[in-house]
Amino acid sequence: MSLSLDEARRIIEALIFAAPHPITVLEISNILDLEQELVQRIIEMIKEQYAKSGITLRVVAGGYQFVTRPEFAPWIEKIGRPVITTPLSAAGLETLAIVAYKQPISRSEIEEIRGVSSQSAINTLLERELIVELGRRDGPGRPIIYGTTNQFLIHFGLKSLDDLPQVDNLPDYKSRDA
Repeated sequence: MSLSLDEARRIIEALIFAAPHPITVLEISNILDLEQELVQRIIEMIKEQYAKSGITLRVVAGGYQFVTRPEFAPWIEKIGRPVITTPLSAAGLETLAIVAYKQPISRSEIEEIRGVSSQSAINTLLERELIVELGRRDGPGRPIIYGTTNQFLIHFGLKSLDDLPQVDNLPDYKSRDA
């Protein structure tokens, strides 16, 4: 099946809109049987098309998704759709930052950095699917290790973990469990 450029653009637009998660160039390429470079060029055309629209094409978690522009949040809220979810507590944000920068990391390593128990914060982050259990570390007690999820990237609007701000003064933690 041969597609015209306009047909491919419309199908890609529909795929991005309908996908339940940020859809990648590779996924689109496989669905349409098109070269990834062509798919990427078409996506750039779509981004330009929506440049002055109420919605925008966002690159997040390694894929693309349509979202409403943040400046329209007050109007979106008026239709009964909450725009902002309950914010994480300070402990939750601190724990999440440690996991994001130090993953894979165990609860005891998180607690050593924070200086307090972190089980409640970890449970909240697991419930919100911002972190996930990656497995167990070899060593005494075989502690569970945690890492961030694609939902974390989506929640914070990051393309990948490489987009995290560089922090020069994070403690250099060396695990005793390793």
